[in-house]
Amino acid sequence: MRFFHLSDLHIGKQLHSYNLRQDQEHILQEVVSYAEKIRPDAIVFAGDIYDKSVPSAEAVRIFDEFLTKLSSLEPAIPILIIAGNHDSAQRLNYASQILKRQNIYIAGNVPETEDEYLKKLTLQDEEGKVNFYFLPFLKPGYVRGVFDEEIPESYEAAVRKILEREHIDWNERNVLISHQFYAGRGQKMERSESETASVGGLDLIDSSCVQNFDYVALGHLHGAQRAGAEHIRYCGTLLKYSVSEANQNKTLHLISLGKKEDAVQVEELPLHPLRDVRKVRGELEEIIADAKLENKDDYISVTLTDEVDPYKPKEQLERVYSHILEVRMDNTRTRKKLEEFEEEAVVSDPLTVFEEFFEEMQGRAMNEEEKSLLVEVLEEAGE
Repeated sequence: MRFFHLSDLHIGKQLHSYNLRQDQEHILQEVVSYAEKIRPDAIVFAGDIYDKSVPSAEAVRIFDEFLTKLSSLEPAIPILIIAGNHDSAQRLNYASQILKRQNIYIAGNVPETEDEYLKKLTLQDEEGKVNFYFLPFLKPGYVRGVFDEEIPESYEAAVRKILEREHIDWNERNVLISHQFYAGRGQKMERSESETASVGGLDLIDSSCVQNFDYVALGHLHGAQRAGAEHIRYCGTLLKYSVSEANQNKTLHLISLGKKEDAVQVEELPLHPLRDVRKVRGELEEIIADAKLENKDDYISVTLTDEVDPYKPKEQLERVYSHILEVRMDNTRTRKKLEEFEEEAVVSDPLTVFEEFFEEMQGRAMNEEEKSLLVEVLEEAGE
């Protein structure tokens, strides 16, 4: 069985002050073209369809047109979608029963009561069944109503307990679609500036809790990478959504599952964005001279190294480059200025500050349940 693994479309996102509508429409059309050519058995979206929980009318239209093109292909390709932390579960679930008739399967919510379980879709190929389990983004508080006793206090405990109650048959081939922050034990994952920063790292989940799946299609991190094992993967975004991603190679992941005992195969299909995101460094005259017809419309972050500050550098750059994200100076003067602030005190994150305050006032450290509740409050305040 072959299927596309996509995530973090972030439709409606802006890059600095630039609207990415054209860029997103262009790259989504390339996905449609790949689907027409390859005819995968399924297309999986691992969350963060939209950039905001209340997407703009333009963003909804872009995704609607994209889904319409995919669902119109013959023979029909099942489309599997879960909600990410940027999505509104309720809005994403809208008309899901009607869309199901068009082979579009959506899971916005995790189970919230004892009677609810994960959405599951079983597809068939020549080797038999493949079970796809939908696990939308969750916080421990989302699933408290599922458990009478031993309410999960951490993200990892919540995921483990939700999966345990599914009684999955591990003799069959199983795929998990999930949108969380997973990592192998002791593994440092690559993060991007365009991702939502977590508070205190309490959302980290050991990827061993999903190890038994034949493939785990992850969303949340914007760089393509493994999370502790070859078959547990973030596919990354289709486009570069921050300057920190300038050196990343964005691709479309085609996953192939053979027999149960066979290793999963991952093919990264090349993508061709309308505009690239690049970092350029050098003196102003050099950077202006390097402008070419094929790169002048890219999104660029400029670092100028001129020892004498140029006159109105951004205005000069805008004569040859159409999408300038930022202009920085890095010379002897600016480096000396930065050195003056090196010894300034570093302000701790809000979670650490409150933990220290709590311990001073209560005479004890916060327990995991208290930390989890505080993280939820801080994350909601940040959103």
